[in-house]
Amino acid sequence: MRNAARQTLRGWGFTAPALLWTLAFFIVPFLVMGAMSLATLDGRTLVWGIRFDNYAELAGKAYLWRAVVISVEITLTVTIVSVLLAYPLAWIIAFRVPQRWQRLALLLAILPFWTSYVVRSYAWLLVLAREGVVNQTLMGLGITSEPITIANTRFATVTGFVHFFVMLLTLTIYANLIQLSPNYRRAAMDLGANAFQTFVHVVLPLTLPGIITGAFLTFVLCIGDYVTPQILGGNTELTVPQVIMVQLGRRADFPLAAALAIVLMGIVTLAYLACARWLRLDRL
Repeated sequence: MRNAARQTLRGWGFTAPALLWTLAFFIVPFLVMGAMSLATLDGRTLVWGIRFDNYAELAGKAYLWRAVVISVEITLTVTIVSVLLAYPLAWIIAFRVPQRWQRLALLLAILPFWTSYVVRSYAWLLVLAREGVVNQTLMGLGITSEPITIANTRFATVTGFVHFFVMLLTLTIYANLIQLSPNYRRAAMDLGANAFQTFVHVVLPLTLPGIITGAFLTFVLCIGDYVTPQILGGNTELTVPQVIMVQLGRRADFPLAAALAIVLMGIVTLAYLACARWLRLDRL
């Protein structure tokens, strides 16, 4: 009994720092933000209480609700496009690149992570500007006679996001692909399956955890990002993080900003539950 108690105490000693860190920097701030979202402003005075005026304002004002819709649309677009681009790239690195060159290929794949996020966004802004590389190339090839507007659009925002998240998804999918035994594909082909059927019924289901994990990380990081929409998208379409910054910086409306943040976390929670159900994590 004494040894069991000692082991239990030792276990709590190892987990206590992580639990305290989570309590101090996640649970407590989340509870404060939740309480803030139920407060109201009386002029410049913060009035604490349990009222849902901020959520009613969120539902009643079109520009606030529109920001939520835009954030979800951009995030879903980025996630889908990134998966469609990353899977072939991960497949090529895992099965077509010789093993001795795979480390170099992965090194080249993670090069975007070596650049500052802000610098990378401004670099894309220069590429997509009216006098940028894309417009100069299009006019040089005779495809367009004058510069077209690419920067400060949703397309520019999606492009900047995809450039970053394709590499992240490539790593997560590659990690699954290299663990896949070639015997599975050989067995499927021995049973009469062609290459497409083998991929759909064998390879894809077995690599789905890597896809879903990378897609969820992409969703979380994308929907909460402020820098890329602000630099590449401008203010033509405001996302939720941009609206939150407006409420904090211009209006000092902390309760409404907290309500928007709670809604954002609710969307992320729904995305997590969808991924957990897909991967059957809820049964573990």
